[in-house]
Amino acid sequence: MPYIDESPTMSPQLSARSQGGGDSISPTPPEGLAPGVEAGKGLEMRKLVLSGFLASEEIYINQLEALLLPMKPLKATATTSQPVLTIQQIETIFYKIQDIYEIHKEFYDNLCPKVQQWDSQVTMGHLFQKLASQLGVYKAFVDNYKVALETAEKCSQSNNQFQKISEELKVKGPKDSKDSHTSVTMEALLYKPIDRVTRSTLVLHDLLKHTPVDHPDYPLLQDALRISQNFLSSINEDIDPRRTAVTTPKGETRQLVKDGFLVEVSESSRKLRHVFLFTDVLLCAKLKKTSAGKHQQYDCKWYIPLADLVFPSPEESEASPQVHPFPDHELEDMKMKISALKSEIQKEKANKGQSRAIERLKKKMFENEFLLLLNSPTIPFRIHNRNGKSYLFLLSSDYERSEWREAIQKLQKKDLQAFVLSSVELQVLTGSCFKLRTVHNIPVTSNKDDDESPGLYGFLHVIVHSAKGFKQSANLYCTLEVDSFGYFVSKAKTRVFRDTTEPKWDEEFEIELEGSQSLRILCYEKCYDKTKVNKDNNEIVDKIMGKGQIQLDPQTVETKNWHTDVIEMNGIKVEFSMKFTSRDMSLKRTPSKKQTGVFGVKISVVTKRERSKVPYIVRQCVEEVEKRGIEEVGIYRISGVATDIQALKAVFDANNKDILLMLSDMDINAIAGTLKLYFRELPEPLLTDRLYPAFMEGIGEPAAALRAGLGRAPTSKGKSARRGRVAEWPGGLDPLPSVPLPWPLTSLLRNPGIQENLP
Repeated sequence: MPYIDESPTMSPQLSARSQGGGDSISPTPPEGLAPGVEAGKGLEMRKLVLSGFLASEEIYINQLEALLLPMKPLKATATTSQPVLTIQQIETIFYKIQDIYEIHKEFYDNLCPKVQQWDSQVTMGHLFQKLASQLGVYKAFVDNYKVALETAEKCSQSNNQFQKISEELKVKGPKDSKDSHTSVTMEALLYKPIDRVTRSTLVLHDLLKHTPVDHPDYPLLQDALRISQNFLSSINEDIDPRRTAVTTPKGETRQLVKDGFLVEVSESSRKLRHVFLFTDVLLCAKLKKTSAGKHQQYDCKWYIPLADLVFPSPEESEASPQVHPFPDHELEDMKMKISALKSEIQKEKANKGQSRAIERLKKKMFENEFLLLLNSPTIPFRIHNRNGKSYLFLLSSDYERSEWREAIQKLQKKDLQAFVLSSVELQVLTGSCFKLRTVHNIPVTSNKDDDESPGLYGFLHVIVHSAKGFKQSANLYCTLEVDSFGYFVSKAKTRVFRDTTEPKWDEEFEIELEGSQSLRILCYEKCYDKTKVNKDNNEIVDKIMGKGQIQLDPQTVETKNWHTDVIEMNGIKVEFSMKFTSRDMSLKRTPSKKQTGVFGVKISVVTKRERSKVPYIVRQCVEEVEKRGIEEVGIYRISGVATDIQALKAVFDANNKDILLMLSDMDINAIAGTLKLYFRELPEPLLTDRLYPAFMEGIGEPAAALRAGLGRAPTSKGKSARRGRVAEWPGGLDPLPSVPLPWPLTSLLRNPGIQENLP
């Protein structure tokens, strides 16, 4: 099983949080509501913000308690003949933690009853003002933070007993799951106070946005925000920037610029690597397997000086064995397992189940998420050492490929010299990676803290309207990416608008969200030059003109109305609108007495009318997909244009004679989307409620379960599901000949009667 790291999820360099992310903090306080505008929404929004903050404050207090728990017994042994730590070491490691705990416990105890008895007369600004006035304790903690970490690390290396204590501190769960504890490292908990100041400042921002300027809380919250922002600025100045750098044996400073987890194709198999970009070298590493009590270290797999690193152009690259995408149905099987495990964990927590059972489920969930992370990327990212070999990574997001390329090219503009690291220099550099890394955890949802947002589940409707700011005419299109299961994937693509500086697409897409928190938009110039083919995936490389990202704020998108926004990227402005439909609403099936058309009509009615065992719409859509889309990666994942799908729906409902002609001219993703919409609008799911328990029982053996379930399904339904199989997988493979593609599963299984079984 891969190594699970519980250390901090972000760098102590707090200024990084204030650059470009959705959590950025404005240098000026937000404007409050107009005087007197209190009733209804503002009051409710303040309660919503405070309730969320209280929940995370409870978790924070539990984390501080867990950190303090070993302090007393350690102090007790310090005066014995066999001390674990000295008094000085204890005071250094736990410096100011007790004071911080008491401050927040008092704050929580005073704020909690106010939120529980919430109305327009309740005031709480004085509590936040008092909390901000006590930030001097945090200043002392921050000044000691680096020394505390170094002391804890040295003590862990020299004392096995303390090493065991510091690696598995037990944090109590929230009130609704008192019996549930999670294991966290001391390093991770020591970072929590630094992270907390930033979160508190963001909450003050949100409260001010929903507080009328004539409310008695408004000036108090403004004052608290001013104090907090000044404090954050002082922290950013005081934190030692050398923490992100390593000194070479020759006395030179090598700064860490970027790091992250990437999938490398090595010896024809996929390997998860941690890649570190320094100011003059790119280093690819993996964590060593270490025995208990030993300090974690990285093992360098290879490195390339940036002076020798080149990105081979399509015409320069050598043909390589094609990396076949992992079969879609196997990826969907993994997602189904993860969803089922997530549901089991939620049930165990709700029933106050044993912590061991929850930990076992979490371990199993991590293993499945790790496999999904390893096998889902398909976008090639090749780098070459001009003095040696090439290396190939696979990414799930073109946005991330562009980020890595741009970061490397920016550093290469400097006057860099080629070099060869001696064994000592390489050892020092690799040894520094564990301390310097800014990405500590493998990006899977099971590594998230309990107080982090679970993201949105449902359907995001996005209309890409237009773009401006191009300096010359080009053939332009946009793609949309969202994060899903911990990584980003492309979900939609507009048409190419030819030879223009102001494309106007006005295309609508329906994107399924699976715990998503961000939306990315990338704008491309289409290339029609067939000589510029990437030989790693045989696709023509299009040029990214701009890219941008926004946070999917539930308070903004969870409305019935469209929300219009503009995202800026490299001088380009893309206008778009979006609205969100929760999964409960989008998957709701309603009984239908409709007898005409095919959408929303019982499948038995349609097959009887057509005198066929499989509905005409299923036969025609699947045949078109098998004819033109069988080698398309993500054929049922990438959204088609909503207007095209609605047009196809209309002609199938009207049984128009031009159906076949329209299908042959239509984008293949729109045809796949029409088929998904047909199954989603069935009055009863294709895999019926009666068969659902048998399917869930066999989710660990998906092939057998599907075969058995489909074999017992009513005739027209079983044949419809079986109709969607993969006739021939790219490369001549037929990995699961009798199993249908997974595209129907989310649409076919879910209805109000089984909602409680889904996360």
